[in-house]
Amino acid sequence: MFEHCPIFWGMGLFDDAQKTAGRARYTAAQGIRSAWYGAQYAIAKRRSAGFNRPGEPAFKPTNPVDTKELRASYFRLFAKDRANIEAGLYPAPEDFRLVDLPKAVKRARHFMEDVEDVDRRRVARDGAEVRDRLDGHNRYPAYYRQNFHYQTDGWLSDESAKLYDHQVEALFTGSADAMRRAALAEIARELKGRDQREVRLMDLACGTGRFLRETMRAFPRLQASGLDLSPNYAERARMQVAPWPQVDIIEGLAEALPLEDASLDVVVSIYLFHELPEKARRDVMAEVSRVLKPGGVFIIADSLQFKDNEKLDGILEYFPEGFHEPYYKAYLGWDFAAPMQEAGFALERTEIAFLTKVNVWRKHAGGAGDGE
Repeated sequence: MFEHCPIFWGMGLFDDAQKTAGRARYTAAQGIRSAWYGAQYAIAKRRSAGFNRPGEPAFKPTNPVDTKELRASYFRLFAKDRANIEAGLYPAPEDFRLVDLPKAVKRARHFMEDVEDVDRRRVARDGAEVRDRLDGHNRYPAYYRQNFHYQTDGWLSDESAKLYDHQVEALFTGSADAMRRAALAEIARELKGRDQREVRLMDLACGTGRFLRETMRAFPRLQASGLDLSPNYAERARMQVAPWPQVDIIEGLAEALPLEDASLDVVVSIYLFHELPEKARRDVMAEVSRVLKPGGVFIIADSLQFKDNEKLDGILEYFPEGFHEPYYKAYLGWDFAAPMQEAGFALERTEIAFLTKVNVWRKHAGGAGDGE
């Protein structure tokens, strides 16, 4: 009966006005991001030699890219992101404050300056500079000692850590953070009705801590940690999560987690598996199963694979041609189901977010390999 009272009409109108204003702010901010990073990508592409190498035929994907679907999928990503924000799954992103503009311009300038070096490595198919520099260094596995994406210093310098997030956003024309937030939505669903202080979460291969920071903004009392093998990226991650003193950043291998058995409730992995050889993927799955409690959840956000959206298969074919991704081609057709089941997981949910797929895997209540 209260819905007929004028004061409740006013509250409803106020809520509608707030939603409208929030949508307008979000649309404006994401529009600026898309234009900002899209322009940088376009300039970088013009300055580079393209995907083709001297003396080689032009690369043509088996499946031509459906540009209409690419554009439509891009806009669906942001519509879903905004819907998740309105549903209260996570807060609106912190974006494009005027006070941050000088830093943004500096990062853009640095990105453009580095394009020439990246392009030189790409055309020459040279992704081994890091390996040469670390020859005989046993801290890092062989697959890790490479210039992934042809980026300067691979994962192993402060300069690389400073530039990485900007490079990724430029590559995906401002959509990378929104794709990552699709995994944040799954964390929110997992935490619904639970006391954050009693939940232990790890961001596996946390990189610079960008996603972990967004997780803590959404769930500030969470008992969280991040793990990364790069000391440079781990140090930057510590800076990102400094406002939350309970968050710990650990340096180590995803295949040999320095954690006790059944010590975590949630593990999330963002863009890790496509950069691992098959044996390492299986080892990571086994380790995550070991450290998760029975009934715990493993959220994997990674690149689309073939047939996830067949109209976009062509763009997946392009990616390893233009960038140094030594394990990506094998990843595109790799079936997660059997090794995940062997490790004791069952698939609960899949969400497609533009060029990212988020799978939610639940560890069997009886532990790994019980088949229940």
